[in-house]
Amino acid sequence: MSVAAGRLVRLAEIDRAPLRFFLDGRECRALAGDTVLSAVLSVAPALRRSEFGPEARAGFCLMGACQDCWIWQEDGPRLRACSTPLAEGMRLLSDVPGDWP
Repeated sequence: MSVAAGRLVRLAEIDRAPLRFFLDGRECRALAGDTVLSAVLSVAPALRRSEFGPEARAGFCLMGACQDCWIWQEDGPRLRACSTPLAEGMRLLSDVPGDWP
């Protein structure tokens, strides 16, 4: 998935400390206290592609119950983007890694 304009527009709380993360190898910025989901959607139109088709996914329930916000880390493990706080330097993938089952 190419990274383009974000789906979310930040209107408030813009004075929090900046964090750097990587999405599909591209350096991006978010703010301390963001979840992985809000950080990714602030710089991209979708979180990931569906494993079962070409559809873009952006989360659904936003509370960790629906399994729609899985995203992969470059080092392999996937995580729930809606309930995982963003950490400095996280390296995330919007597509399923080639070695993922």
